[in-house]
Amino acid sequence: MGARGNYLLLGVLTLCGVASPWVGGISPYYFDILIGIGINIILAVSLNLVNGYTGQFSLGHAGFMAVGAYLGSALSLVVKFPYVSIPEWTGNVLWWIPKLLWLIVAMVVNAGVSVHNGLAVGVEQLPHGAQFLIVLMYGGMGAAFAGLLVGIPSLRLRGDYLAIVTLGFNEIIKGLIQNCEPLGAQLGLNGIPEWTNFFWTFGFAVVTIFVVLHLVHSTYGRGFLAVRDDEIAAEAMGIHTTKYKVLAFVIGAFFAGIAGGLFAHFKQHIDPEAFGYLRSVDIVVMVILGGMGNTAGVVFAAILLTILPELLRKVAHYEWLPDWLQQVAENRMILYSLLLIILMLTRPQGLFGNFLGKGTLRKS
Repeated sequence: MGARGNYLLLGVLTLCGVASPWVGGISPYYFDILIGIGINIILAVSLNLVNGYTGQFSLGHAGFMAVGAYLGSALSLVVKFPYVSIPEWTGNVLWWIPKLLWLIVAMVVNAGVSVHNGLAVGVEQLPHGAQFLIVLMYGGMGAAFAGLLVGIPSLRLRGDYLAIVTLGFNEIIKGLIQNCEPLGAQLGLNGIPEWTNFFWTFGFAVVTIFVVLHLVHSTYGRGFLAVRDDEIAAEAMGIHTTKYKVLAFVIGAFFAGIAGGLFAHFKQHIDPEAFGYLRSVDIVVMVILGGMGNTAGVVFAAILLTILPELLRKVAHYEWLPDWLQQVAENRMILYSLLLIILMLTRPQGLFGNFLGKGTLRKS
């Protein structure tokens, strides 16, 4: 029943993509909410692969979103990065070892800068549709590479320790962007082309759901569920648990980078504050509220928690409400906290856990 519900949801989203030509007539306010729903679906479903199906606890998803947003925007704005200087081989011999390490890092960074600068010039000549697809793929691959870098050393950790490491990675990414002048530093990037529309957003939402569902319901995907159910037993059975965790991390980071690119090319301005740890908490809340390992539930939770702040914004202006209740409605994080507390006490399986199917595979 769970698998049928997931594929039914996939079909509904596909119909939404087909209906995209009729969406352009709605007001900008509601269109902004629609795009936000699509982006949050991508973020929540991709994080559900890590937190729900693989059983890890990541708090760094906004960092991967930032990597995709800034790399994609740098490509579409034809931002060219400067090359890293090569150290001089003079002075005390004792300094040669750190200089050698710096030389290796500089060569790797300069190779990446050369690829980026050349790609930025080449992509500029393509039509906007092809440009945007390359921009999104570029941001997604950059985020996936960042996920690989943080995943290999940190995914040997478990539980709270992994959450702390991923949260620290989120803040490191934010700090690096704040000190990177070509990316606008603290002020962010302006003038990003407005290429994101309903078709691109919900098209990638469908792709994200399709990839995650086919991955976890495949023979290979049983490894993710084995790691989630009992990691020690999975290792005893010969399953390379670290490989599965890193793979889930990389795939989740890739789609988070895609969501970041869509976000940047819709808002047309991004700054580091938009990708803080609170953004990661928002995504985790969507996964927990929908039910860990429940794709359909996570999608509905993403829709609900995207619409809820806008409803609270209207409620906060109702004059007949008491002042204290209006203040609570204006601060949605208070309601999120209360919602999580109530949910953990009453429905630890998630709000939609029993209604939309469990995130498990049928036994053969």
